[in-house]
Amino acid sequence: MNQAHGAPEAPVTTALYGKRVLVTRARAQAQEFVSRLQELGAIPIVFSTIHIVPPADHYAALDAALGQLATFDWMIVTSANAVVHVWERCTALGLGAGALESVRLAAVGPATVAALRARGLRAAVVPDRYVAEALLDALPAPAGQRFLLPQADLARDTLRVGLQAAGAEVVAVSAYSTVLAEPSPETLAAVEQGVDILTFTSSSTVRNFIEHLGIAPAQALAAQARVVAIGPITAATARELGLRVDAVATEHTIAGLVQALLAIPS
Repeated sequence: MNQAHGAPEAPVTTALYGKRVLVTRARAQAQEFVSRLQELGAIPIVFSTIHIVPPADHYAALDAALGQLATFDWMIVTSANAVVHVWERCTALGLGAGALESVRLAAVGPATVAALRARGLRAAVVPDRYVAEALLDALPAPAGQRFLLPQADLARDTLRVGLQAAGAEVVAVSAYSTVLAEPSPETLAAVEQGVDILTFTSSSTVRNFIEHLGIAPAQALAAQARVVAIGPITAATARELGLRVDAVATEHTIAGLVQALLAIPS
């Protein structure tokens, strides 16, 4: 017999149905991931380990560099956060949108490209793999060119070192800081009840997760759950800190992370 008109549809059962999934992203950026997990029947537990704040110098270095944009050949952005903070500082400094059009842009990752596109900007170079090493391979003849690299205060030094080794001049400045976020008592209680899957979206989320729980409790929790990382750098940090990693997203995005979760053997 056909289901009565207007009756609720049966929930879709997926490999994540009923699984308690720890989300360690910054709360302001976690909604897309949380919504997708809920659609798949998972139970997301938002345990934000990082918080995005202005850099320690209150944008002094970034503002100085943006005031000299015309002297740069390229600007490299490796995260949507970098795009947001650069754009906001350009606005605060009274620089028009055309200021960012005076340099060629290189971007790592689809989220970064989307953040540029949302502001009417286009990246001239986007590597196939969403890591700094791939961008170094993709940039055409960097020798003798001047690069602006606005990034997180704790970002890896791979791009600066690689570009300088190739003969480029690089000005690396802090565009934002990632600091330890304080979870609520309710969140800590939810974690103590146990989780099925731990997810990490950056090295900072791994380090801060361990900072909150302590190394031994974090390792114990990870030993009883599956651990999934968004990319190889994040996975390497987790392993260095004693966490077993069960899966690494092939595409280093939230969509790729979800696919990695769905592929975990039950």
